[in-house]
Amino acid sequence: MSLPPESASLLETHGLAPETARRVLSEAIGDADDGEIFLERSRSESFLFDDGRLKSAAFDTSDGFGLRVVAGESAGYAHSSEVSEAALKRAAGSAALARRGYSGKADEGPRPTNQRLYDDVDPTDSPDFESKVALLQEIDAWCRARDPRVVQVMASLAGEQRTVEILRADGRLIRDVRPLARINVQITVERDGRRESGFAGAGGRAGFEAWITPDSWRSQAEEALRQALVNLEAGPCPAGEMDVVLGPGWNGVLLHEAVGHGLEGDFNRKGSSAFSGRIGEQVAARGVTVYDDGTLPGRRGSLSVDDEGTPTERTVLIEDGILVGYMHDRMSARLMGLAATGNGRRQSYAHIPMPRMTNTAMEGGSTPREEMIASTRRGLYCANFGGGQVDITNGKFVFQCTEAYLIEDGRITRPVKGATLIGDGPTALTRVTMVGDDFDFDPGVGVCGKSGQSVPVGVGQPSLKITGLTVGGAGG
Repeated sequence: MSLPPESASLLETHGLAPETARRVLSEAIGDADDGEIFLERSRSESFLFDDGRLKSAAFDTSDGFGLRVVAGESAGYAHSSEVSEAALKRAAGSAALARRGYSGKADEGPRPTNQRLYDDVDPTDSPDFESKVALLQEIDAWCRARDPRVVQVMASLAGEQRTVEILRADGRLIRDVRPLARINVQITVERDGRRESGFAGAGGRAGFEAWITPDSWRSQAEEALRQALVNLEAGPCPAGEMDVVLGPGWNGVLLHEAVGHGLEGDFNRKGSSAFSGRIGEQVAARGVTVYDDGTLPGRRGSLSVDDEGTPTERTVLIEDGILVGYMHDRMSARLMGLAATGNGRRQSYAHIPMPRMTNTAMEGGSTPREEMIASTRRGLYCANFGGGQVDITNGKFVFQCTEAYLIEDGRITRPVKGATLIGDGPTALTRVTMVGDDFDFDPGVGVCGKSGQSVPVGVGQPSLKITGLTVGGAGG
């Protein structure tokens, strides 16, 4: 991913010679451990069609850089939307304060790579503005004509192209051009004064054409309508401890939140994770293997290189129930005496990198979902999740089910609403008794928040049976 010789650097487009930036960075780092200049140019747009009209349309461009100096456990960071030699020098002076009184040895830079997991396409270029608005209008009309109970449709498009360059301490300039696009459809239905909604979406690192074909957007609209109509029939969910069967794909968000964050390197280095110091221990049931993989072509959470210039990889975190690894950026890897895993991510040039997930998933097993249902006397089948809350220090979570059904005597009987799953990630992992043969990734809509930064991510899992989870609902 080194910059091709025929490509103009972002520095050069601002009238800066790369040699000048290298000199400023070298002087800032001095005898510190690590550092880089992160340059970014982004173009993004979004459209929201609601209540039968275009409610909002936005287009944004931004340029800027961040300069970081890492000395021991300290990091100095300064950023600016002005890319100039004067701005670089000001940022270098501020960031270099992190190495005051410190003498270390410069880390070896990330290994080079030629992997390209997506094209340089710009979703903001094609199709044009009028075509995108016309598409949203077509989706709205199609959904309303599909069922007379449809009373509201929200359809949206969002796309961006982000070009990043990382100037490393060793002088290497690493470039990555990252497209991202998604489409969302939310439908509200009404019957006898009761309203319910359903949601579906899809996206990834490609242009809009991958998701706005008639077959693609209609499948999203059909799914949103199906969920809304199911919820229209749903009764109150009973509360209590019961076995839970989770559907595949997007439900991996529970794994992401309740387990994934606890396996990020910074939390474990500081001892604040429920998984700290437990490498080599059994932390999950046998048959449970969890990994993070940023190398999957075109997926929403994938990156050819992370935001420090390290190539992404497939990192096994839990193998057959045994904790075997964490996700690291360069700083957490160095401080823990381990190798960086390509998980150093940041929201933008205005943010410092930290260990973050890319596409986090649990490997599939061999049990059909029907067998999980048949083996459950009283339980809950959760087909889709909404939002949730997690405490990283102990893994305790509360998740809302947006589509759920009661399981009675080995059969799915009726849909319920208001169901929440309550538990903690480490315990839930030990109570996985069946792992499905239907592994799937989410459709490409995930966004992860951490320490005030948001980044696109992917999740995945097969169907799972977890025994003895607490289900919150409407009561007895």
